[in-house]
Amino acid sequence: MKIRVEHKSLVDFKCDLLAVNVFEGEKKLDGAAAAADRALGGLVSRLVRSGEITGKLGETTLFHLGAGRAKKVVIVGLGKRDKFDLEAVRTAASAVIKKAREVRAKIVASIVHGASCGCLDQRDSAKALVEGSVLGVYKFPGYAKEKETPDFQIRELVLIDSDAKKIKPFSAGAKLGLIIAEAENHARDLVNEPSNKMTPTAFAKLAQHIAKINGLKFVSLDPKREGMEALWAVAKGSSEPPRLVALEYRGNPRSKEKIALIGKGITFDSGGISLKSPKRMDEMKSDMAGAAAVLGTMSLLADLKPKKNVIGVIPLTENMPSGHATKPGDVVGSLSGYTIEVTNTDAEGRMILADAITYAKKRGATKLIDVATLTGGCITALGDAATGIMGNDQALLDRIIEVGNRCGQRLWQLPIYDEYKNALKSAIADIKNTSGTGKASPSSGASFLAKFVGETPWAHLDIAGTAFLDKARGYLPEGATGVPVRTLIEFLVS
Repeated sequence: MKIRVEHKSLVDFKCDLLAVNVFEGEKKLDGAAAAADRALGGLVSRLVRSGEITGKLGETTLFHLGAGRAKKVVIVGLGKRDKFDLEAVRTAASAVIKKAREVRAKIVASIVHGASCGCLDQRDSAKALVEGSVLGVYKFPGYAKEKETPDFQIRELVLIDSDAKKIKPFSAGAKLGLIIAEAENHARDLVNEPSNKMTPTAFAKLAQHIAKINGLKFVSLDPKREGMEALWAVAKGSSEPPRLVALEYRGNPRSKEKIALIGKGITFDSGGISLKSPKRMDEMKSDMAGAAAVLGTMSLLADLKPKKNVIGVIPLTENMPSGHATKPGDVVGSLSGYTIEVTNTDAEGRMILADAITYAKKRGATKLIDVATLTGGCITALGDAATGIMGNDQALLDRIIEVGNRCGQRLWQLPIYDEYKNALKSAIADIKNTSGTGKASPSSGASFLAKFVGETPWAHLDIAGTAFLDKARGYLPEGATGVPVRTLIEFLVS
């Protein structure tokens, strides 16, 4: 789907579908909605007064025009004016684009919701509209030879306005929104891929390709050879060879500051010897969603050119049971030198992250942000409504939370108390990988990572609940969501 911005009036633009908006509970139409109402002989205002058009967020009402340049008009609800924000723009845009696909509209035109009567920043509004549209139209292609209905592709989305002064900020926002949404959709694709297709080797090759086309420094390492014993302990039950890959962007070579983005890359998680229940185990292909988000973020840095140094570190492996697999009760080493008593082989993500964190520090990282589908307990605590965030630097955590809220990717801070750290003390090693109680598992997992982080400023994002949905919602599809690509990018460029 192409995106462009046009300086035109609503009545002059030829398209298959024109989108305008109304706020919930407001009977008087203005702006584009009033123009559409005039073209429809007052029908829109009559339906608003009667309550048939409510203006609730994401509600769409379709009209066929007998005359005019637009073949159809869709009225989309923006919700209550006092609650209107950029996330509402994304939601409304997604509803429009889904309606456009439903009625097979090839060329869709839309006003930029919120840029006038919504009092939002013009550039940000256009960015959010394009994000909601591109993310909302996403569909994983899959592997079926025969499909029930052929996929319909919208050819073009055009943002229109009669005010010439708005075209420049609209164009800048639309361009940024497109490349960010496409990166998030790419991350979705990686997570939705079956695990027999998206193996550690396949992911590493893709990362190498992305690094090459974007001019990023790239390394791919054999964990066993490099002394990454914690990563190797997870990997050795699988026939798939593990890798640790790193992509580095140098946006400020004079600075010693370097941000490390670390993504958990378990391409399939059976639980190992501590085998998971077979129920929904097929979804454990999504246990590399953190890795996908980091790779999606790194793929954009050459285009966005933030004046920061960033290294993306991605440990990759399967977690499988076999005669070679690590067993509960084993003690293994790590790149840091700390020894780990493995009390549960299904707490493997924190082990591969431990070596990745140590590697990032050895590469000079001065800030650490790890992203991982780490604990089922985070799903229990927060559901799919928010990502759990923990760490040791409140300013860093506050900044990520603020950015995430602006991007529509909510985060909620959970604690790391000394009690959680004390519960990981081992009688035979430096640390246990679980407390064994099952209590406060998100905080317990973060407490384990804190041992390897040390004093380096650090944020841990547990995306277990937000990375993969069992039901579509707004512009978020069933399956992979791409969380938190937008948050990471906004954090780096803002």
